[in-house]
Amino acid sequence: MLTVWGRSSSFNLQKVMWLVGELGLEHRHIQAGGRHGGLDTPEFLAMNPHGKVPVIDDGGTVVWESHAILRYLAARYGQGRFWPDDPAGRSEADRWMDWAQTTLQPDFLMGVFWGFYRTPDHLRNWPAIKDKIARCAAHFRLLDRVLEGRSFLGGAVPTLADIPAGTCLYRYYELEIERPKVPNVEAWYRRLQERPAYRRYVMLPFGELRGRLDY
Repeated sequence: MLTVWGRSSSFNLQKVMWLVGELGLEHRHIQAGGRHGGLDTPEFLAMNPHGKVPVIDDGGTVVWESHAILRYLAARYGQGRFWPDDPAGRSEADRWMDWAQTTLQPDFLMGVFWGFYRTPDHLRNWPAIKDKIARCAAHFRLLDRVLEGRSFLGGAVPTLADIPAGTCLYRYYELEIERPKVPNVEAWYRRLQERPAYRRYVMLPFGELRGRLDY
């Protein structure tokens, strides 16, 4: 059986669990990290020497790093659904995954979510937060243009392209921050909310993280 380690409120775990749900994979989820601890044990470090989640063990195949896990699961169980067999289609999913990891996530997760939501009020750096909010607005305007005439980032059906950026949407729209009017992104978000796996694994309360600078 597939075993997945990570705390449910972890953004990177949510990406993995969303795909696990989409693929309908039987699995065991072990809460780890944050208040659950367990990342510094010899057993866990033997799986991931970096001591971070998520980690999966799929019948003896251990994979860490969320995007590596996504690619592994899609390749092994997706039958071309989420990571196309065609190299050109696969590259589009890869591009959006890499863009989300190198551009969107640093500005939103580290700049806005950490800088605003996870930082106690008296420690917030408001000029930096406002700069990151503006950067995120530009990123979502870009996505709005890309999504013109498309149901999902990769086209008519969801692929791995949607998962990293799409996982950001729930937190982005739940925060009390200024956001641009991006109707195509909003329509994409509504389509994602119709998916049971997205609702189950991504749309989770994250109040435990407010004002907490530790993992």
